[in-house]
Amino acid sequence: MKDRFELVLRDGTPVIVRPLLEEDRPAVAEAYRRLSPEARYQRFWTPIGDLLGTAMLDRLIEQNPQSHVTWVVLDPAREFPGVGGASWWRNPATPAEAEISAMVLDADQRRGIGTLLLAVMWLTALRAGVKHLVAYTLQDNRPAAQWMQDCGATGTWDGYKLIFRWQLDPLDSLPATPAATDLAGWLATLAPLILDDT
Repeated sequence: MKDRFELVLRDGTPVIVRPLLEEDRPAVAEAYRRLSPEARYQRFWTPIGDLLGTAMLDRLIEQNPQSHVTWVVLDPAREFPGVGGASWWRNPATPAEAEISAMVLDADQRRGIGTLLLAVMWLTALRAGVKHLVAYTLQDNRPAAQWMQDCGATGTWDGYKLIFRWQLDPLDSLPATPAATDLAGWLATLAPLILDDT
């Protein structure tokens, strides 16, 4: 499996997509600091400051391809290249399921970066034997909920949060929406690179 990809976003921006590395620790902290208070709240569901704690940094950076991965999207043309990242964590009680979370900088949203990250999470989880990805969002985060639904996730409500699930296989079970079309394109592009053992 390759672990570094040079790709082009739909707006023509060349980006690098790769796993998060130990040396990225300061950049992750800075990316978190650059998020708006609203973006932080929607990610962590509580008002918090602009400093990311050491425990969360450790949790993101310490990876195991069978139980947890974190990948980032970088724009090398920028002074600060980080534009987004995503992780999945396998559920120890239900090993066929993994929880996904993602964050894209405010100014870079709606550029297809989240969809690219979803494709990477999808394929790295599938390679590890995961059958379902699950994501959670608050009910008032309508853009995230709509995007997940448009990307083919089925949603339920547990009285507190929205729960979205993707079945990872087969890859051709996505709806006919623009977001799902983008996702299918990234899956087709990246599947030979991530799922191939050579």
